[in-house]
Amino acid sequence: MTAAHILGFPRIGAQRELKFAVESFWKGATSLAHLEQTARTLRQQHWALQSAAGLDMVTVGDFAFYDQVLNMLASLGALPERFGFDVPAVGLEQYFDAARGNDDHFAMEMTKWFDTNYHYLVPEWTAQTRFGKGTNWLFEEIAEAQALGHEAKVVLIGPLTLLYQGKIKNGIDGKVGDTTVPKLAHKLDLLPNLVAAYAELLQRIGKTGVKWVQIDEPILALELDAQWLDAFLPTYTTLSREAPSLLLTTYFDNVSDHATLLKSLPVEGLHIDLVRAPEQLAAFIDQWPVDKILSLGVVDGRNIWASDLAKIIASLQPVHDQLGERLWLGSSCSLLHVPVDLDNEHKLDPGIMQWLAYATQKLDELSILKRALNDGLTSVSSTVERASAAQEARRTSVLIHNPLVQRRIAQVQSGDAERAQPFSARIALQRARFALPLFPTTTIGSFPQTDAIRKTRAAHKRGEVDHLTYLERMREEIQLVVEQQEKIGLDVFVHGEAERNDMVEYFGEQLWGYAFSENGWVQSYGSRCVKPPVIYGDVYRPEPMTVNWSRYAQSLTDKPMKGMLTGPVTMLQWSFVRDDQPRETTALQIALALRDEVVDLEAAGIGMIQIDEPAFREGLPLKRKEWADYLDWAVRVFKISSCGVSDSTQIHTHMCYSQFNDILPWIAAMDADVITIETSRSDMTLLDGFGEFDYPNDIGPGVYDIH
Repeated sequence: MTAAHILGFPRIGAQRELKFAVESFWKGATSLAHLEQTARTLRQQHWALQSAAGLDMVTVGDFAFYDQVLNMLASLGALPERFGFDVPAVGLEQYFDAARGNDDHFAMEMTKWFDTNYHYLVPEWTAQTRFGKGTNWLFEEIAEAQALGHEAKVVLIGPLTLLYQGKIKNGIDGKVGDTTVPKLAHKLDLLPNLVAAYAELLQRIGKTGVKWVQIDEPILALELDAQWLDAFLPTYTTLSREAPSLLLTTYFDNVSDHATLLKSLPVEGLHIDLVRAPEQLAAFIDQWPVDKILSLGVVDGRNIWASDLAKIIASLQPVHDQLGERLWLGSSCSLLHVPVDLDNEHKLDPGIMQWLAYATQKLDELSILKRALNDGLTSVSSTVERASAAQEARRTSVLIHNPLVQRRIAQVQSGDAERAQPFSARIALQRARFALPLFPTTTIGSFPQTDAIRKTRAAHKRGEVDHLTYLERMREEIQLVVEQQEKIGLDVFVHGEAERNDMVEYFGEQLWGYAFSENGWVQSYGSRCVKPPVIYGDVYRPEPMTVNWSRYAQSLTDKPMKGMLTGPVTMLQWSFVRDDQPRETTALQIALALRDEVVDLEAAGIGMIQIDEPAFREGLPLKRKEWADYLDWAVRVFKISSCGVSDSTQIHTHMCYSQFNDILPWIAAMDADVITIETSRSDMTLLDGFGEFDYPNDIGPGVYDIH
């Protein structure tokens, strides 16, 4: 019989229970015991959902109070040695210190997990890094699941992915403080000790009675050097001697280039992502080993569109006929990247609701697919027919297609993506216009969303505060922010964004083609949760979105006031994007809407306009051979959004928490007059790259870590 499982479940809770419990603990308002009980309750709820849906195993080890990579380091006794922790005795206080920093040590670096909007904490590798006994948290969770009668499948981040995703931290000139330390030449130098620690961990897991361990190696979706690929066989030969049955898990892209290697590894099963790369199935089904499980990721773990069940069943039937019980069905990746439960939504249009599936609904989809293969299509025929009707309704809905947008796209010309003069001429005009000092100072945009602001916004939404009163209170907040910047002595001002709930949601709420959930929360990092909008149709701006706020803010000061917008790539990347047209087309629609806003801001007297693109790198395909195509259209849509203004208007962009050195030619091609970047948390190393590249336009290093 074909089995069903998932690679992971969202840990935050349907109502963000974990977020609130963690933040309450940080503030000292609630106890450690309360936090731990909240975590237990959530884990048990999530296991119960998996069991009730008919999955054959519940996934254990996907829970984390902050980050799964940090959890893996804690399990291996490999938290950064600079903190001086006695790792086996580490408690949650020290765990959070590593994530957030403390009075003596800055926080661990944070960056995007592959091409997702989830941020992980970057392991720090030095010649002094040691692996060994770590926390017992994983084993406590295994015992917890087993005590409830669940068949537990444990999930671990694989050793090669953990090593690859970390950074060598050799200090400055081989020194940490005043102490000279040996340098680590290559991450793989740590592999023998790391594999030994994994072997011990797997041996302990085996003694608990766990039959399967899911071991995630998503770096296989990258273009790996030979030395990394060559490390897989010896690594898993060693691990297989000590382990329960291993399900080697890949996701996020095609791994068929490594099909021969993956078929030969001494593991009991392999998982591949058929949502991102359906074409790779042929390479694996051909001569699949008779003693191995093949797990197929057929339900999308990255997006919220309901599965086309009839289409999936038809594609799986021949595979089921060939493999039988050696076929498993799963989510494409962890469901960490989608909200918890669609049943908690009460504000979405019912017509759109029928097109969606959150994590809980995806469990049901897997169950239906499993039953269709094991018991025949007739056993689920009514459910599949309803799903097919919803798919057809979506394809033909008048909500999706906007002729105004289609005509606008057809009229786009190459000149729409170019400023009139090169930067050297523009910057002369801008310097004359603004007369800024050398090294001008500014902030990125948002000031704190205080309790008063949040309460006013909530009261306004509930109808307890009328619109005029709301506007006046937000203007008071803007005036306060302007006065504060005057007092501090900044050179370029921002209005503080008091009126904005989120840098994507705020704009999406004012654009056609976007829908907004009530409880569609996903984890971005730590306790930070975001509620991505849903792009279901053609995007169109019916009226200005920010002009009145910026005009008012500028009226309060003689200093330049930046207009603040979120860029087209970030609006795309941080949304749940429609999957019925190319992403490039959707991005172009957003760019045209933003272009109109930029032009209107300029007409209102705003001379500096910042178009933030923190997700610019995030959209990169995982394989470098596919980068140029994405980067070319990403640059183009940014320029279309920004190039409708005169040369004396200064266009800014901002990027943060990412690595840019290998895409600097395209960042330069964006031709923003000023780029601001995060440099504090990355030890200022980004400036080296921009300097070596001889970046042609103005640059503002972000020297203060707001997190």
